[in-house]
Amino acid sequence: MDAEDPLFILYTSGSTGKPKGVLHTTGGYMVGTTTTLKNVFDIHEGDLWWCTADIGWITGHSYVVYGPLCLGTTTLVYEGAPDFPDPGIFWKIVERCGVTQFYTAPTAIRHLMRYGDKYPNEYDLSSLRILGTVGEPINPEAWMWYHKNIGKEKLPIMDTWWQTETGAFMIAPMPVVALKPGSATRPLPGIEADIVDKDGKPVPAGKGGHLIIKTPWPSMLRTLYKNPERYVSAYWKVVPGDFYCAGDVARKDEDGYFWIQGRSDDVLKIAGHRIGTSEVESAFVSHKAVAEAAVIGKPDPVRGEVIKAFLILKEGYELHHELVNELKNHLRHELGTVAVIGEIVQVKSLPKTRSGKIMRRVLRARERGEDVGDTSTLIE
Repeated sequence: MDAEDPLFILYTSGSTGKPKGVLHTTGGYMVGTTTTLKNVFDIHEGDLWWCTADIGWITGHSYVVYGPLCLGTTTLVYEGAPDFPDPGIFWKIVERCGVTQFYTAPTAIRHLMRYGDKYPNEYDLSSLRILGTVGEPINPEAWMWYHKNIGKEKLPIMDTWWQTETGAFMIAPMPVVALKPGSATRPLPGIEADIVDKDGKPVPAGKGGHLIIKTPWPSMLRTLYKNPERYVSAYWKVVPGDFYCAGDVARKDEDGYFWIQGRSDDVLKIAGHRIGTSEVESAFVSHKAVAEAAVIGKPDPVRGEVIKAFLILKEGYELHHELVNELKNHLRHELGTVAVIGEIVQVKSLPKTRSGKIMRRVLRARERGEDVGDTSTLIE
């Protein structure tokens, strides 16, 4: 195969909810996944690597299949839940197989935290050398539980930031780097990342802004399948300047460590998966009882976020227990199990601009008890 021959197309959902066919090519993608796995997780002869990700997502592609197999290391594939037949199944597999590097999602860690330290202490985890997380920023509480109960306060935790579009780790520590719980630390060698404002100008330490990548890297997406115009507009023209805009808001501290704060658009992040607000709202409105809908993310200790929905119901309908369950089942049918509903409330109106755009920032501010800001241009 030629280095630039297409390797695969993986669809991801953007803020509009319309799938984007991310195209990765053969040579650069393999270089990216192989070198980053080797450097971040210190892979050596005789190691047994376990990434718990679903093989169908980019993490499964990059770090269950391509990266470890290119390195010639043993890669463990597990098809199952982290709590079946009991919440000790991960640790049982680590002991039984002698796993040396373990890479999972903060969602799974938060889920297992609910059961305390009983299950990790039932198994011998001494084979482990390095731990890692992927999918979303790990909150410090979960980081400390992971460090204490799985790493026995000795093992480093590689908190990795990257995307379907980047193909491989972009911001992540290496085993020799000093760690800060909740930070993905610094960009990897060869990756030039920065935080800029809406005008493309670098922002001072501690201030939030757009996370950008200044120079190309081997495993970057080459285009969006059959949509090169959207490729340019979605990633290269978001803010002024000739660089890739990740769509995430982040900040750098005084040590140059990156702290990822979330998406810059209205995208919900549930258990490591991104789902567009418009997708959820459209699914609600497709139900016979719903006239209008607006959704925001509500913090959840296990999944990161769950959905809070504000619904205007059609005449003759009232929100009651049976209808709530019916709506939850309807969403699950339309969008799958990733669309986890935390709360549904019935409202008489929604904050909108005069052109009819729902202002979710107002709903979020009210939910958090914050100042809603200037609402003079809104109608309710």
